[in-house]
Amino acid sequence: QVQLVESGGGLVQAGGSLRLSCAASGSTFSSHAMGWFRQAPGKEREFVTAISWSGGSTYYADSVKGRFTISRDNAKNTVYLQMNSLKPEDTAVYYCAAGTLVLKSVAEYDYWGQGTQVTVSS
Repeated sequence: QVQLVESGGGLVQAGGSLRLSCAASGSTFSSHAMGWFRQAPGKEREFVTAISWSGGSTYYADSVKGRFTISRDNAKNTVYLQMNSLKPEDTAVYYCAAGTLVLKSVAEYDYWGQGTQVTVSS
């Protein structure tokens, strides 16, 4: 069992930066792949980025490639999402998730946080 708690969301102007954190409880964090997803009002939850259990492999949606960076600290049971050059279309609730494999599908992740709101003003 893994419990996830996101933090770091907020309101930022276009072009600005935010860093999201996802703190995990449970001793199995280091064995899970971790992903970040987002959901805007009226839209489906979409893949943003994911990282393997070791941190050695990362994957990004095309829409965030070059602007967002995922990382993890297994000693702190925490995964991070550094978001730079934010755009209004990045506005959404951001969720972290834990799964077995590094995949892009919502259905493949077993554990989810409650989400944190990111709002980018133009």
